[in-house]
Amino acid sequence: MSPSTHDGRFAPSPSGPLHAGNLRTALLAWLFARHAGARFVLRIEDLDRAATRPEHERSQLRDLAAMGVDWDGPVVRQSERVDRYHDVIDELVGRGLTYPCYCTRREVLEAASAPHEHLPEGAYPGTCRRLSSAQRAEREAAGRSPSLRLRAEAARVSFIDRVHGPFEGIVDDFVIRRGDGTPAYNLAVVVDDAEQGIGEVVRGDDLLAGTPRQLHLARLLGLPEPSYAHVPLVLGPDGERLAKRHGAVTLEDLAAAGMTPVTVRSLLAASLGLAEPEEPVTMAELLARFDPSAVPTTAWVFEACQAGDHER
Repeated sequence: MSPSTHDGRFAPSPSGPLHAGNLRTALLAWLFARHAGARFVLRIEDLDRAATRPEHERSQLRDLAAMGVDWDGPVVRQSERVDRYHDVIDELVGRGLTYPCYCTRREVLEAASAPHEHLPEGAYPGTCRRLSSAQRAEREAAGRSPSLRLRAEAARVSFIDRVHGPFEGIVDDFVIRRGDGTPAYNLAVVVDDAEQGIGEVVRGDDLLAGTPRQLHLARLLGLPEPSYAHVPLVLGPDGERLAKRHGAVTLEDLAAAGMTPVTVRSLLAASLGLAEPEEPVTMAELLARFDPSAVPTTAWVFEACQAGDHER
């Protein structure tokens, strides 16, 4: 299959099993790509070695397959591409586009909570941008390992999201390498999407606000920019983003409550307006019914008790 402007991907982090919200997003990403006759690839975002586990990756692949979500080519793992990310970081350092940041997490939060001209609420204000050599040496002598931030110069970046429409953000100086030397998500995802030929990124709308950062970095690196479709999240009964604490939310949990993967797929399809409640549907049927312009724009509430309601 030749590259397409609609080539898509799903990129989970193996820090735990996929829940119904993850599976719904994966299903939508698959539908967007396959509807356009494009490739769909799977990437495992496992840079955080302290939080990720091989067994979670195995369960995620198993659950996606059980749902009927297939992918093209081998699975790509970020942990196998670290040298490439460091090459890109070295390029940015060589161009004078970075600076070390010695702020602790608490200091970053405190600085971001204060008002700053030209930057949105919660943005990093560039506290360490103008430190002298002596000030940097003092912080390093105190045992602080710096992260590395990109000099964004409060760039204003706009794009048109396929679900949310026009969106604009002001880019703060964001981290591209963590204090422990690990390449940061915002850098790795930009490099990966470009080198995997991803033409359209379909993901949860909790990541919408960070997209201007990624577009800005892609432009600095001269990389192709994908289009975006940020789809609504799945919430728990309490109105918070769905998580393990909400009860039976994974395929394994739901199986114990009597729901097969086909039943879960039908439930997710109904939430997207692609099936009647409790109607068994195949992936081919979902694809035939799918209309990218009709994707819901509001969050869907998933209740664990639905497992009992759909038991079969």
